Amino acid sequence: MRTFGFESTTEDVIAGQDLTGKVALVTGASAGLGVETARALAGAGATVCLLARDRTRLDAALATLRAENLPGRLESALLDLADLDQVRVAAEGLLKSFPKIDILVNNAGVMACPFGHTAQGFEMQLGTNHVGHFLLTGLLLPALKAAGTAQHAARVVNLSSAGHRFSAMDFDDPNYERRPYDKWQSYGQSKTANVLFSVALDARLADSHVRAFAVHPGAISTELGRHLNPDDMAQIAASFPGGKMAFKSVPQGAATSVWAATAPELEGKGGLYLEDCQIAQAGGEDSMAGVQPWATDREAAERLWQLSQQWVEQEFA
Repeated sequence: MRTFGFESTTEDVIAGQDLTGKVALVTGASAGLGVETARALAGAGATVCLLARDRTRLDAALATLRAENLPGRLESALLDLADLDQVRVAAEGLLKSFPKIDILVNNAGVMACPFGHTAQGFEMQLGTNHVGHFLLTGLLLPALKAAGTAQHAARVVNLSSAGHRFSAMDFDDPNYERRPYDKWQSYGQSKTANVLFSVALDARLADSHVRAFAVHPGAISTELGRHLNPDDMAQIAASFPGGKMAFKSVPQGAATSVWAATAPELEGKGGLYLEDCQIAQAGGEDSMAGVQPWATDREAAERLWQLSQQWVEQEFA
């Protein structure tokens, strides 16, 4: 029986696995956790397509990984989650290149950014972290369904965060059209949306051999925190027990994503929130660990699914 925890790395969780013949897509793969996730999957033999919005940085990440002579094939494509028109263009190209997709890791995201809007007018954190990924995943469902089997389901991994505890979904004003913008509340809402999306997606697609998981990677020093100042860091630290944050390395931070994407222990399971390479328990009010009940509520998950379909003007099943 394999056992992992806080200090487990991508190398630990991928050990002994052969992903030859599998296809994996990773969003936000121009730096940090995305690159490390791609490295681990390609290191096990998978064909991995790196997705990101900046071609220069994407090419640099691709060159770095190719220089490692990993056994898996490496490809790339542009993806701007803050523009649904571009998401549709990207998805069309991806379906042509990859008619079967075994693993989709929705890793990209923004955190605590200044108030802004996506191309279609969604609040930036909700629009990027959830709405863009919702549309991308929906458009790629034919390839995910084509890859999934009764023995090995295709998997969708949505990166959430312990920050989901900062806010439930505000269905009355999700885009801050009437309430004052709070960057941490907004981030929390978007991360709650990632979990609810996983719950709803899994409920719909399990019979089609596509399973979904939400992941808390842990606290890692990456470019995700580029908008943070010392006061922000102090505020985050204060939310942890004893006022101290326990940071992970990048290979430790990406480990839970890789575990969610590949672990044989998770076969037949889905709709779960994972942390430290384990299935998380219900979280308490005085702890950053575990998952809050509003993030796994099935009625809220269904409500968000229906609302998200309205937002992208397309239905998926």
